Amino acid sequence: MEKTSATKKVVVIGGGFAGLNLVMQLKNKPGFEVTLVDKNNYNFFPPLLYQVATGFLEPSSISYPFRRFLRGKYNVRFRMADLLKIVPEENKVVLSNGTLSYDYLVMATGAESNFFGMVNVERSAIPMKTLSDALYMRNTLLDRLEEATRINDMDRMKKLATIVVAGAGPTGVELSGMFAEMRSKIIRKDYPELSGRHIGDIYLVDGGKAVLGPMSVKSQQYSKESLEKLGVKVKLGVTVKEFKDDTVYLSDDTTISTATLIWAAGVTAKTFAGFPTEIYGRSRRMIVDAFNKIEGFSNIYALGDTCFQTTDPAFPNGHPQLAQVAIQQAKNLGKNLVLPKERWKPFRYVDKGSMAIIGRNKAVADIEKPKLHFNGFIAWMVWLFIHVMSLLNFRNRLRTLYNWVGAYFTMDQYFRMIIKPEDREPEPEN
Repeated sequence: MEKTSATKKVVVIGGGFAGLNLVMQLKNKPGFEVTLVDKNNYNFFPPLLYQVATGFLEPSSISYPFRRFLRGKYNVRFRMADLLKIVPEENKVVLSNGTLSYDYLVMATGAESNFFGMVNVERSAIPMKTLSDALYMRNTLLDRLEEATRINDMDRMKKLATIVVAGAGPTGVELSGMFAEMRSKIIRKDYPELSGRHIGDIYLVDGGKAVLGPMSVKSQQYSKESLEKLGVKVKLGVTVKEFKDDTVYLSDDTTISTATLIWAAGVTAKTFAGFPTEIYGRSRRMIVDAFNKIEGFSNIYALGDTCFQTTDPAFPNGHPQLAQVAIQQAKNLGKNLVLPKERWKPFRYVDKGSMAIIGRNKAVADIEKPKLHFNGFIAWMVWLFIHVMSLLNFRNRLRTLYNWVGAYFTMDQYFRMIIKPEDREPEPEN
């Protein structure tokens, strides 16, 4: 596209829900030159990370290369890089492989796991925020099951097979249910060495009074009862205090012997050099106005999990850190940027509801307008449909649906491979 002096340079940091939806709003728009920056060269779908971690989906089912996605979007370029620093007074960002200038800078960097200052938990627990985390979890769990088949020490075997999931939000509930079904339908078949033995427990731990805290009471009750029927031990009103020596220490002074703690208990936004500390609010989220502009700046915006917005009358304490918030904010900002400032519309979040899957034929769904609650098979089908349609392209949707259909009828999954990159010794110099 022809560039003129009036062309606005838009730099978008982060290619998740918010970043990609903003790019889609500005694609091929005259007067805009957009650069998308991400540390990975692919987009992935976070709500299905746990299915990669448990072997029900392969990584390529929920990921897609940015450059392939950006074909035909003639005013958009991609840069794979880490963000090192923002220089607002020069309208410049410093990346790990160069610098970029901007007229508008949009921070869509998402969130990372919050370990609440617990060093040992951060060092030893398995988070669930990236595709690398999911693959690490899959490799680790399978490695530990392999080790359990080779030993006669019952205490050690139980530690290897016991799993503690911290955090009873959708990720924690979905992981716990998946582990429980794997234990009853798959592990006993694939690991005959463990047959007839108690192969460990699955614990779901949360400091709240209910699982799926933001959802309806009906969803909370159904989810807890379903998990317990699957054999998950749900411990509410307690939090993890420490994790060391293959032991999880809880706030009620009880302990759980396990080698595996999965951390789904909280998130915090990322911070970056160049921003003053006063722009950060709760959970280090950047404080923004009604148009998602960061306070104190005229041309820097933040979207999704990384921003804290209290100007929406329906959400005076900030929006939940959900995909739909990020998507709607990105679309609103994209529409505003192409208009004169006097025609900009403030952001108002439309809550479409929430859902979570628990296991085979078991899920919960709360619809906001009209107020409806579903559970069981109907909610499970709704969950499958929405998540398939939310994937980035037809190829991802088709592959995911194919894998799910196969897993449903065989009650098995196909991607339980331990695949680790090997360190290669550098070739000696001549």
